Amino acid sequence: MTRIATPEGSLFGLANLPYGVFSTPGTAPRVGVRVGEHVVDLTLVDDVFAAPSLNPFMAQGHARWVQVREQIRTLVSGDVDDAAVHPAESVTMHLPFEVADYVDFYASEHHASNLGRLFRPDSAPLMPNWKHLPVGYHGRAGTVVASGTDIVRPSGQRKAPSNGSPTFGASRRLDIEAEVGFVVGTGSPIGTPVGADDFDQHVFGVVLVNDWSARDIQAWEYVPLGPFLGKSFATSISPWVVPLLALESARVATPPQDPEPLPYLREKNPWGLDLELTISWNGQIVSRPPYREMYWSPAQMLAHLTVNGASSRTGDLYASGTVSGPAKDQRGAFIELTWGGKEPVEVNGEPRTFLEDGDEVSITATAPGPSGARIGFGEVTGRVLPAR
Repeated sequence: MTRIATPEGSLFGLANLPYGVFSTPGTAPRVGVRVGEHVVDLTLVDDVFAAPSLNPFMAQGHARWVQVREQIRTLVSGDVDDAAVHPAESVTMHLPFEVADYVDFYASEHHASNLGRLFRPDSAPLMPNWKHLPVGYHGRAGTVVASGTDIVRPSGQRKAPSNGSPTFGASRRLDIEAEVGFVVGTGSPIGTPVGADDFDQHVFGVVLVNDWSARDIQAWEYVPLGPFLGKSFATSISPWVVPLLALESARVATPPQDPEPLPYLREKNPWGLDLELTISWNGQIVSRPPYREMYWSPAQMLAHLTVNGASSRTGDLYASGTVSGPAKDQRGAFIELTWGGKEPVEVNGEPRTFLEDGDEVSITATAPGPSGARIGFGEVTGRVLPAR
């Protein structure tokens, strides 16, 4: 038997207990929980965790999530079967859940305003609808990939303003978007909206997201229907799903919303979250976006996503859109950080704008937990490979 030691100040202490899908050499993927520097096999708790994804467990619902969290806390606080405890560095992590649908929002006023100034310098930064509803688009669930998956540079049509017609080729303005993703545990039937105050009954947990973006492909295609090939080639997510139940101490009010949202978007107790993100480009920290600055909350996003009667399903993923703050070093996309490529940033001694082949980007995050603890989200990483 093993007594798991959790180092003082660990981001994966008993206040966190995130879920992930892991395997060891010669074994099938199954669900585990991260405790300090170890992964504990949760088939000790229930056979539902023998599945290669969290979906069967998430579908059991909120009451079961609460019950199992207490079982896990009791289990890992005592002696655990040696065979079920694995050093975190020795396991292989997999996509933690089967992605049913993927929706990406645009919930940062700072990000939306910056892009408005870049793309429409002679107009108001925000479109007229932006402060009335959480703007979003439907993405491609099949290209959501696990952290550590290499990202092949996408190709597509591009048209520079100086060109009379488009050309085809590899993206020259490959970018990232540092985002926070929300995983639906229990869905809702078609025709039945989810109220903003029912958010925590439906959303199981939170992941980090890098929504890779080909800005030149996106710029040519997005009028009039919005993002398509410039976004759909890859979206990376972190391997650990932090339960929403672990984030009560991170809950804060959203920024003031003016005008007041329509009734279906109003929350009695807003679900802003005090998450601190960090973006590293080839090992160098270049930005620290604060999620607490996000204008629209994840509860409002889910309410808007379903208000027309659209169903939601176990495994649905919806992301916040780029997380950006008011300061330059809080911008969550390189198009903002370098102001469209006009203001390069120095990365390891070199002036850089957009991503080059071989570049690696890592996004991490922490949040406050109870009694002064910090909660970690792990990291989402990806390395750019040449176009094929």
